[in-house]
Amino acid sequence: MAKAAEAVKTSYQGQMHLLQKEIMGRYFERLTRAAEQGEGKAAYMLISGNPVELVLAFDMIPVYPEINALQLAVKKVSLPFIQKAEEIGYSMDNCAYVKADIGMFYSGRKTPFATIPLPSLILCNYVGCNVYLQWFEHLAEYANGEIYNLDIPFSRDPSGKPSQDDVRYVVKQLEELIGVCERITGKKFDYARLQRIVALSAETGELWSQIKALTKQVPSPFDAYFDSVTMMAPLYCLRGTEEGLKFFQTALKELEEKVQMKSGPLPEERFRFVIEGPPPWPYLRVFRDLFAKWGAVAVASTYSTVGGLWEFGFRHDPNRPLESIAEHMLQWNLTNRNFLQRYEQIRRYVEEWSADALVIHSVKSCRLFSAGQGDMREYFTKELGISTLLVESDIEDPRYFSEAQMKNRIDAFFESLEHKKMVREAAPTGEGR
Repeated sequence: MAKAAEAVKTSYQGQMHLLQKEIMGRYFERLTRAAEQGEGKAAYMLISGNPVELVLAFDMIPVYPEINALQLAVKKVSLPFIQKAEEIGYSMDNCAYVKADIGMFYSGRKTPFATIPLPSLILCNYVGCNVYLQWFEHLAEYANGEIYNLDIPFSRDPSGKPSQDDVRYVVKQLEELIGVCERITGKKFDYARLQRIVALSAETGELWSQIKALTKQVPSPFDAYFDSVTMMAPLYCLRGTEEGLKFFQTALKELEEKVQMKSGPLPEERFRFVIEGPPPWPYLRVFRDLFAKWGAVAVASTYSTVGGLWEFGFRHDPNRPLESIAEHMLQWNLTNRNFLQRYEQIRRYVEEWSADALVIHSVKSCRLFSAGQGDMREYFTKELGISTLLVESDIEDPRYFSEAQMKNRIDAFFESLEHKKMVREAAPTGEGR
């Protein structure tokens, strides 16, 4: 049986990576100025299907506690903040994002990447996970800030399409939120400006959709999990801005050139896989290299859709700005989807992106993702006949990552895939797959 290649050195290179560092650096600098010099009013929000366009229409600064938490993990400084939250009463079983963020809040809001400003508005777009609601209620209490909870009905129809009543219900809340933003900022709502911002989001969504379709190529020009995180930050923090749009124009051009050159993220693409679940941020590079040494490239990922499912057709509509923002929150993001819709999304990825396998990364402290993943593995393995691997760790807490255990499971899985591949190639034409 063939063995894995020696460890492949992966790196984040190219114009889009440099541009991402530049524009996200400016974003975090703006947070620091808001915190230390009072430049601008901050609105805390969540990533999943948020109404950032409306916040930008009032010149408020979008701040994402999830992004702050994952940045702490990537920079390997999350554990002291997690332990601080546990000291003040948060359980070991609480979401590690929450604990890292709360611990950081109690430690002065200073991080290696920015000083996080206090919120003028805590805007909880309650999509999918009930932890969001308690998390933001706690932040409102600790910051003595004003909170507004957007109640987004969960997807109930098997098709996933929201009813017109659902859309009207959310739009009414957005109209109420406009009044809140007017009062907090002292600015009058400018409908035409919201339309311009929504138009920028529509263009950005179209570019992102085109980028994600490129991974149907062989070889894939980028890894749709590990490289997608580079693009997700501008997509969520800078969507609706000229700067964000320029980033995606640059990224698309660079990645189309890679397709023309048949250049991929690894020297050789031996396996194509779809991956479900968020990454283990404290060990992102280690996790990537465990796949890279097998020549395994992620061609699609559910995690890259937590904030929006543009690749399946959604576009913001400047002619219906509030309605399209509502539809984004209701239908077109992963975390407001039921299990059957999640299964269908993954099935489409496997089939349309020509994947060899499904990998499920089950996250200990995130029940939104991990609940039901055992059944998911059974369904894809037994019902659809798709080779499926389930591994476990955590998005934030480094105490729950075992590199040796992870390596053993990944190596055994790809050894099995390698054997199946050799059998298929040795079989007479028309036999097996």
